[in-house]
Amino acid sequence: MRKKPTLSNIQNIVTTRFFNIQSMEVEFSNGEQRQYERLKPSGNGAVLVVPMLTDDTVLMIYEYSGGTDRYELALTKGKIDQGETPIEAANRELIEEIGYGANKLTFIKEMTIAPGYQSSITYIILAQDLYQDSAEGDEPEPLEVVEHQLSNLEALVYNEDLTEARSIAALYMVRDVINNQ
Repeated sequence: MRKKPTLSNIQNIVTTRFFNIQSMEVEFSNGEQRQYERLKPSGNGAVLVVPMLTDDTVLMIYEYSGGTDRYELALTKGKIDQGETPIEAANRELIEEIGYGANKLTFIKEMTIAPGYQSSITYIILAQDLYQDSAEGDEPEPLEVVEHQLSNLEALVYNEDLTEARSIAALYMVRDVINNQ
């Protein structure tokens, strides 16, 4: 039976606008001790939204990504504001980023990225029955919205502009959900 390790001496090493880098001492049930470091985000997590214009047409965006220093093809995403649910955040991000809201929003799954050292949670949300709406968001420039077909998913995931693992996984999950509706 798994017994969770004991954490102690948790300290913030560096704090930025988005993350706290923390060190912590970890003692395992067998007495072994290690020092770990982790990225602990501020805030309430994030959403990644799969907006479906039709049962086969997904709306994606090209957005500049500082980590790769290029424009990446991805799904709508953003942080969950204080007091928002993941569903509310998903609809707000849709309206701000692609100019659509959704009458039907379905939670699919929670996801982590590199859970060995990063503690952020992303909620995958399927958006259907879209309607046009817009609001100003926090993007520094207008985003390019493009349509892709889920029926051509194998070619899409090998597109050189689509590298984000969360987006790729979410597209496969949503394809399966839609096929089973």
